[in-house]
Amino acid sequence: MSLAFLITGLVFLVAGVIVGIVSVIRKPKDRLWLAVALLTSIGLLGAVAGWLLTEPNANRGEALKTGGLAGGAVIALYALWLNDRRRRVEERRQELENTRTDLDRERVADERFAKAVELLGNDAAQVRVGALHVLTGLARARPYYTQTVLDVLCSYLRAPVEDGDYQVRKTAQRLISDLLAPAGQEPHYDLDLTGAELEYFDLSGRSIGELTMRYARLHSSNALWGSQVYGDAWLTGMVNDGILHMHDTVFHRRAWFSGVIFRGPLRVQRTEFRGESKFSGARFHDWVR
Repeated sequence: MSLAFLITGLVFLVAGVIVGIVSVIRKPKDRLWLAVALLTSIGLLGAVAGWLLTEPNANRGEALKTGGLAGGAVIALYALWLNDRRRRVEERRQELENTRTDLDRERVADERFAKAVELLGNDAAQVRVGALHVLTGLARARPYYTQTVLDVLCSYLRAPVEDGDYQVRKTAQRLISDLLAPAGQEPHYDLDLTGAELEYFDLSGRSIGELTMRYARLHSSNALWGSQVYGDAWLTGMVNDGILHMHDTVFHRRAWFSGVIFRGPLRVQRTEFRGESKFSGARFHDWVR
């Protein structure tokens, strides 16, 4: 009886090993691994019980119980493995679903961006203002859009000034300031305002990356005070017709003011130029503090 148990168990064990090897060589399927688990479990039951029954005065009940525990352990391990595998499959499915959802959101965001840019060419000022707010909302919802949105807003300000465009330009200026981080904080976004006509443009207390204002024209009152410019500042040929508040500003890298014309007052108390600066050809027609 004990020998028969032992031989039967070994046969089932060998069969389980063979099926397991086949499962590894081919693409593993759950039903094959189930067969491996069942064959191995029965094999261990027979082999362990048969081996224990070969002992003198062996207790058949205890032998079968021990063999059953050995076989049950294999089934339990298989169940744990199967649950873990299903969990990983579910996690992968969820990841794919999240990726699909993100792609859908990106597609919607891209469509909103394209539509808003298109609306900036609308004849109605209120439509253009709405488009600017849509772009700003997109930048806040998708921070990686922020630099692109700032480029669009700056591009709008670089365009020639048209009648009835006053309110739209003021909105664009304000939204640019709103999208910039407070001074001393990240990220540092670049601004390209080459040739822009600016009035009451307030960049006070903001963190700026590279600042380009070549040949820009500033009217009335404009503010850069308390800001930190972390990139190069290119203001060559800029004309300031009003008052420019630039006190307590820090230029961390190059600051080029070559050929700048200050027809109005300039405030630069406690302003720091930590990099190379250049004022060759700059002219000051009013007071400078």
